[in-house]
Amino acid sequence: MPALRMHWTCRASWACAALAFTLLPRPSNAQAAPSQSTSTTVIGGNVKQHANAVLAIMTYTTVPDVTTSNLSVNSGTTGNPGFGQTQFGGGFTISKSFPLYLEGTLAYSRYDPIFIATDGAEQRAIPTKWNTFSSTVGVGWDFRITDELVFRPILNGTIGRVSSDLKVGQSIFNHVTDSNLKFLENGSLDAYGYGGSLMLDYEHYRENYEIDAELRATDIYLRSFGASSEAVQGSATAQQVSLWTRWRAPTGWHALDRPIRYVLEAAYSHYLGDSAGVLGFNDLTSLGVGLELDSSKYPVIITRTRAMVRYVFGHNVHGVSFGFAMSF
Repeated sequence: MPALRMHWTCRASWACAALAFTLLPRPSNAQAAPSQSTSTTVIGGNVKQHANAVLAIMTYTTVPDVTTSNLSVNSGTTGNPGFGQTQFGGGFTISKSFPLYLEGTLAYSRYDPIFIATDGAEQRAIPTKWNTFSSTVGVGWDFRITDELVFRPILNGTIGRVSSDLKVGQSIFNHVTDSNLKFLENGSLDAYGYGGSLMLDYEHYRENYEIDAELRATDIYLRSFGASSEAVQGSATAQQVSLWTRWRAPTGWHALDRPIRYVLEAAYSHYLGDSAGVLGFNDLTSLGVGLELDSSKYPVIITRTRAMVRYVFGHNVHGVSFGFAMSF
């Protein structure tokens, strides 16, 4: 039976600076009639920049990666998360005789940029919440180099949606005319992506220990479409190189008539393209330890269950996460 590896990570907490944008009013028209309401707008040149920034954030959810399977970036001043994501996914090869590889991920992220709005007389910070849902699928083929080493090219496709749940109160905006502000108030933006990955997969299994290692390079291009505000369009490129390794060996304990294994894990991800530096770092390293139960003796679909604790760190960021995974 093929092994379907799924990774579900609970929560990781990081320290990083919050992201902020500034909304500025449009110059007043001297010939306009006086009005009790004011117009709050944004410079048009910033609209595409905002959309690009949101899609750059989405690049972290498009690639299966243990270092960012769950990520929360906190504001150094308030402690509130400015960015958070959770990713659930897995991949498997059907069989050695038919080495078709399939993978898929589902991800959710929340991005809370802070906007400064002004009507020309008063400035006020406006916290927004941009929620992102995305799914990536991959289809590949295993070219066996040796009995334990596989070269795997993969075609990837992504679909995602960004929605804003800002409720703009009348005390802040009396009259919204700018297209970007309309997007902020319950707006949405859809995105699609396409690209591919190259992977080297090494599996060295012995009775007393097991070694897994994957080296992966991914390049996916994201493009927005169908925005509720026509002015909010953008694009971004998800480029990433990652190395993931795992060691498993018996602890000497037994459960379910099988050995309980201890698991050691190390992973490194380097971000390129629009992913690089958008959250303040270009790479992340993960070190993990855990235990694994083997239920393969019994007629159940789940053959192994793992619980992991990981310490993840990078430039000016660090945190601890708890993971849960199953093999089928």
